[in-house]
Amino acid sequence: MNILFFGPNGSGKGTQGAILKDKYSISHIESGGIFRENIQNGTELGSKAKEYIDRGDLVPDEITIPMILNRLQQDDCKEGWLLDGFPRNKNQAEKLDAALQQAGMALDIVVEIILDREIAKNRIMGRRLCVNDNNHPNNIFIDAIKPDGDKCRVCGGELKTRSDDQDEAAINKRHDIYYNSVDGTLAAAYYFKDKSGEEGAVKYIELNGKPGVKDVTSELVAKL
Repeated sequence: MNILFFGPNGSGKGTQGAILKDKYSISHIESGGIFRENIQNGTELGSKAKEYIDRGDLVPDEITIPMILNRLQQDDCKEGWLLDGFPRNKNQAEKLDAALQQAGMALDIVVEIILDREIAKNRIMGRRLCVNDNNHPNNIFIDAIKPDGDKCRVCGGELKTRSDDQDEAAINKRHDIYYNSVDGTLAAAYYFKDKSGEEGAVKYIELNGKPGVKDVTSELVAKL
């Protein structure tokens, strides 16, 4: 089972990806990790990508997509994979689709978590980290995991915030890219959605991201 995952920052996409990884024993591949791995290992593609990154430029698709294909063809992906963080626009979606077909790799399912932009932003800015264990879920904007005042709801520990979670301008910039359905990430998702009506095409799943994690997981597993 090969899956492409879409969802805005704050939608719980990473959490759902981790759950699917464990449930179906497939590899959860994040595009950012592919760059880091290639650069650290000094691969030819990694060296080319680093030149662009060091200049502050975007890495061309002609480098990025072969990197992704190489990663998806590794042994740990033989039983399936979940790709997260790419493509980010329609042009990349078209190129990735063509490259997968040329390599004889099937894309089985595309998942889109649908979440109102304001709710997504609030969830990011509402995250609180427990000093005792960062895995203790606390969020001032989610009733199910709302902290006990200014204390961790799990252990009573002190809570802190991540500086990037409170950078509203940066959050808005990322969301500007994601929610753009003309030439942004949603345009990439909709490219596959439009193709899903074709015979033998990819299955397109839409999830309501508003409920809690367990409810979203239940809907996702049922639709898979």
